[in-house]
Amino acid sequence: MKINEKNLCLFATTPPYDFEGFLNKRGEVNKAFQRRYFVLKGNLLFYFEKKYDKEPLGLIIVEGCTIELSEESDQYCFEIAFNGNRTYVLSADSQEVMESWMKALTCAGYEYKKLVVAELQRQLDEIESLRNKILTKVTNGTNITVPKPPPRRQNPFNRPAPPLPGINNNNTTNIDALIGSPMQRGLNNPCHSSGKLLPLFEDALYISM
Repeated sequence: MKINEKNLCLFATTPPYDFEGFLNKRGEVNKAFQRRYFVLKGNLLFYFEKKYDKEPLGLIIVEGCTIELSEESDQYCFEIAFNGNRTYVLSADSQEVMESWMKALTCAGYEYKKLVVAELQRQLDEIESLRNKILTKVTNGTNITVPKPPPRRQNPFNRPAPPLPGINNNNTTNIDALIGSPMQRGLNNPCHSSGKLLPLFEDALYISM
């Protein structure tokens, strides 16, 4: 596979990244762990000697491999194992960091993404099938039960008020009816005479004469 080294270095050092951080990488010859800075972009895992280096030391293509725990005696070790080829042994600083890296690398491969797309397509097909069944029932006139809203309680204070005495249908006041309307018994009213109201303006009229 031909790779343009300049473009690859630019790609490796240009954010955003899917995952990044320091890991300890076991050497292929001396078997000692060396601290490296790793950057994951898609299914390409770059590693640098230092964090802000302009060129990566190497590249691991995360395809056709398995991500699994390592049998190394050191803690928080995992490995990227290729069938019949080299196995990369890496170690993290904590259990949490190790699990995060293993998850990110597992989800980076094309095969995993293909499985995710297939599952999403299956769910979409189920939704489309259910939608077609509902449309078929509506087209054929099949009754679809719709839940009814709960009954509303009547407010007794919303009833219309009774009409006042002396108010006709045109909402005008009949003065004579109000003056001559019967009074309630038991009221000590000086204007009360034989159960009717006496006009209050008769005395004033008599004095003026």
